[in-house]
Amino acid sequence: MGPYFEYLREMIIRVFGDLGKFFGKAFGSPWADVPTNFSDYNSYLATYSASFGFWGWFFWVLFLILFLGVIGGILFLLFILLRKYIRFVKKELDKDDLRKQVETLNYELYQATQEKNRILNLKVGYMGLKTEDGKKEEEVKEGETPILDTRFPKLISVDQAYRGTNMDIPFRPGLSLEEICNAFRNFAASNLGLFYKIDVIRQLFAGIATSKLIILEGISGTGKTSMAYALGKFFVHDSAIIAVQPSWKDRSELLGYYNEFTKKFNESEFLKALYATGYRKDPSIITLDEMNLARIEYYFAEFLSVMEMRDTGAWEIDLIPNVVEGDPALLKDGKLAIPQNVIFFGTANNDDSTFTISDKVYDRAISLFFDDKGRPFDAPAQEPMPIAYGQLKSLFDEAIRQNPISESMMKKFSDLDDFVIKKFKLAFGNRILKQLETFIPTYVACGGKEVDGFDFIFTNKILKKFESLNIAFLKDELKQLDAFLDKTYGKGTFPMAHNYIEGLIKNN
Repeated sequence: MGPYFEYLREMIIRVFGDLGKFFGKAFGSPWADVPTNFSDYNSYLATYSASFGFWGWFFWVLFLILFLGVIGGILFLLFILLRKYIRFVKKELDKDDLRKQVETLNYELYQATQEKNRILNLKVGYMGLKTEDGKKEEEVKEGETPILDTRFPKLISVDQAYRGTNMDIPFRPGLSLEEICNAFRNFAASNLGLFYKIDVIRQLFAGIATSKLIILEGISGTGKTSMAYALGKFFVHDSAIIAVQPSWKDRSELLGYYNEFTKKFNESEFLKALYATGYRKDPSIITLDEMNLARIEYYFAEFLSVMEMRDTGAWEIDLIPNVVEGDPALLKDGKLAIPQNVIFFGTANNDDSTFTISDKVYDRAISLFFDDKGRPFDAPAQEPMPIAYGQLKSLFDEAIRQNPISESMMKKFSDLDDFVIKKFKLAFGNRILKQLETFIPTYVACGGKEVDGFDFIFTNKILKKFESLNIAFLKDELKQLDAFLDKTYGKGTFPMAHNYIEGLIKNN
């Protein structure tokens, strides 16, 4: 056995020494000195093999098999790694090639679209008609950005349409909020055949004074969208009707997005309407029709947050990170301001095809519920009434100064708050109390009663939250609440709240 192990030692030293030389020369003539050593391998074997014996030859064969296995394993591993590397490189080359092809196709599509628009504009100009920017092709003034060469063609068309236009609206002396409410009600009835209760009109204008988001909800066919449409006609500035789609999940569905391939911003009609509001001096209504087909707190979330800021100068929406020459005039540092004269309306059907409006949205909005079409009445003819938003805002401010909430009513409302907390573990919250300070005085200025204003706020801001409770186990508490309202405010008051409580008990 001794000669075999001596042989094994010599062989291992020599073989791995040669392997070291092989890898050490970094594949530069790696086997230049090795071939001369093959004869040495044979001489080692001839010298020691005569004394191997049985066990020596046994271990020699075993070692040879293991050695060949190690060498084969190393070669196989190198082969696998090389094949994976080749596949990876090929895949990356294919991706690069595909990416270049996509970029080329998008660029060619953009060029073809631009060429088509130029041809159409030439044809339109030749016929003496106006192009999409409102001018003949050859009449684009010096210094104006050609619509086809801008990232925001729709917004630039708004710039060009309003440039040099006087949007001032004459002040109407002696105008009151009650007069506006009556005039709008008569206008809707006499011109459009839409009949609304005077209380609903008062709630509408008090809501506009309180929040930038007015939700018109109820069963289909009760005139929700028609109210927003009629108000636009009344102010002589048509409401922009934006149809909400069920697929809307984020702000890009509402505002649009920047296309990296075409290098243009895909502008939405909502964005165009919002941008145009910045040029106007009258109330501008943007209506999100069937707004709860998608989750409002998803696609409208940024607006809900921005409009909570006390500093209205910070009401801005980020559109694009960088600014280039030729961008729209009202776009500052890639941001668009939300003008104070904009009023967002949202219509909502309450059925199984829509999402439930969350408390987050209700808390920030004023909601009007429509449960019937309204009864026809004889209304005197009423002309539209263009009003500057500045005058409307001054009427709201004047109403708050002249009609402060009485201390006795606030004390009763505070007692009602304590009762609801005790029985239902719900609180009114600071936001609702702050809205009271605007809604109630404005509602009174519109011709309503203070107690009816409290009834509206309590029903729409507090009782709606009860739907999330397990009413089946709270019927006794609801009856106690009904009795508490009569005891606190007097029998026959708070009709909206009484009807709502009755409905909760009956339906559960």
